[in-house]
Amino acid sequence: MDHFFCCLRMILMIQISNDELIEKAKSVVIPQKIKHGFAVGDVGCALITDRGNVYLGVSIDTGCGMGFCAEHSAIAAMVTHGEHIIRKIVAVIEDGTPIPPCGRCREFMHQICEENFDAEVIIGKNKSVILKNLLPFPWDAKV
Repeated sequence: MDHFFCCLRMILMIQISNDELIEKAKSVVIPQKIKHGFAVGDVGCALITDRGNVYLGVSIDTGCGMGFCAEHSAIAAMVTHGEHIIRKIVAVIEDGTPIPPCGRCREFMHQICEENFDAEVIIGKNKSVILKNLLPFPWDAKV
């Protein structure tokens, strides 16, 4: 029976289009200002794991570099639930426009799990790339 649910999840995961994942990321974008005018929630992220689960996160901008990107937030939610493998990920701004992950997020995805090197990263409305093409030389690469 577990195999059945695993297969069902994989089928459902395949059926989640890039547009649907973008909409999920956009659904958590609720820009707010906090102390000293820093922004909270102005970027949203949605990712889908190899198990077919979707996790969401938002960015938090604070002083002294203590904030984090929306990708970090979604990945933290994923890891909290015992998962590590990202199949597809997208970050968007308020109008739903996808934005590529920063270098820190690219490296973070790879360091969480080496299999994430094969994750699909949505970087535009009709454009996605594999993480290893965005991060060809991770910090632990043997060149």
